Amino acid sequence: MGRIIRADYEQMYLLPPNVDEWVPSDHPARFIRDFVDALDLEALGFAMPEGVDGRPAYASDLLLKAWLHGYYHKIRSSRGLEKACYDSISLVWLTGNAHPDHNTLWRFWTRNREALKEVFKSSVRVAVRNDLASLALQAVDGTKIQAQVSTERAEHHKDLEKQLARWDQAIEEVTAQVERAESEEEGSYRLPEGMTDAAARRERIRRTLEEMDKAGVAHRHEREPEARVMKCREGKRLAYNAQAVSEAKNRLIVASEVTDAENDYGQLMPMIEAASEMVGEPAEETVADSGYWCGEQVALAQERGTGVLVAVREPSKNRASPYRQSAFRYDRARDVYVCPHGEALAFERTRKVRGKHLSRVYRCANRECPYRGACTRDPKGRSVEQSPFHEAVERQKARQKRPDRQALLRRRKVIAEPPFACVKHLLGFRRWTVRGIVNVRAQWAVVCATVNLRVLYGYWKRGTLRLETA
Repeated sequence: MGRIIRADYEQMYLLPPNVDEWVPSDHPARFIRDFVDALDLEALGFAMPEGVDGRPAYASDLLLKAWLHGYYHKIRSSRGLEKACYDSISLVWLTGNAHPDHNTLWRFWTRNREALKEVFKSSVRVAVRNDLASLALQAVDGTKIQAQVSTERAEHHKDLEKQLARWDQAIEEVTAQVERAESEEEGSYRLPEGMTDAAARRERIRRTLEEMDKAGVAHRHEREPEARVMKCREGKRLAYNAQAVSEAKNRLIVASEVTDAENDYGQLMPMIEAASEMVGEPAEETVADSGYWCGEQVALAQERGTGVLVAVREPSKNRASPYRQSAFRYDRARDVYVCPHGEALAFERTRKVRGKHLSRVYRCANRECPYRGACTRDPKGRSVEQSPFHEAVERQKARQKRPDRQALLRRRKVIAEPPFACVKHLLGFRRWTVRGIVNVRAQWAVVCATVNLRVLYGYWKRGTLRLETA
């Protein structure tokens, strides 16, 4: 008869157990230890504790190892990490059976927010030094991640205006009553006690509206004023826009950033330049989806000799119409636009766009055109606007017609999306756990570093990774 294994609570050890034997030789905790030990934390900007009288301070490398281990295993709160320092045998081994409390862990985070970004950069340097990052093709993408605070408790400009109007009306009515009492020399000449709080509340609403107008936002949360309402998978939520550039070889993230921009418009070149700085040289080609389509950014890339392929975004209005703007052909020799029926639209005037660029407006003068009713509702006739970056846009469109460039564009998804899948599904990171864009940027850097560490761990496990970062 087979023996049944049960817990033997009376077992005595002749020799004390060695915790090192309880952690497998290829465990991720050992890789995190090797990775951090290879870093020069002082050179990266980490605050280094000094030995002083009183309670001994925890070393920066120990706390960094604890945080990286936590993010690797979906533990992102200081209290959860404190608990894991007792419960997780691999973390007990990694910290040498030290048990930093949540206050110590959080103070380390806040003091080293900028240095934590350097840890992400170090993961990229290790990848580049081991020839694990492609310099031929990379992809830029972004995702909206919900803020730590509740969107339902946010203040909305329209609602505050209505509240202010109600308070103004209420206070005016009471003030009128006081003035009547004063003229009739009866009753109190002061505002009722309850209206004093109302006046203070009205003033707070007025100040909030002024702050929102100054910041140019329609929604704001008192505890998270830098977050913006963005379209997330869960709906419109207070969120931040997390950006990342990934390379084609191992899907490593080679550049990261967080903005409060509600879309990816204008983010293309800043992310490409950040990736170029990280890996030491620009990639031969960078691909992006239509959210990054921006004539100014495309023109800037061509001016700097940067290879980019951005999916063309047609205006959503009348996208399927035979009279959409892309159906009008520009005739450079005559400086006119030609409509699908051969009618010429002559240059009419220039118009300033966003207060800095001049676009050219072309208009049809044929008021007897039989297609005019289907083409436009403008009583002046159909107009077409030419961007100041028209030539750069046309060159970009011509590039995308080449079969080899089309093949690169089709690869965008398989390059850009796996890192985000790792972030949201493997790491379970779908919401910021910190507030303020400074803390959020530090957290995104650690999340991106964790994505890279998961890739590098595979090579370390096979014994083919050199961890020297200097």
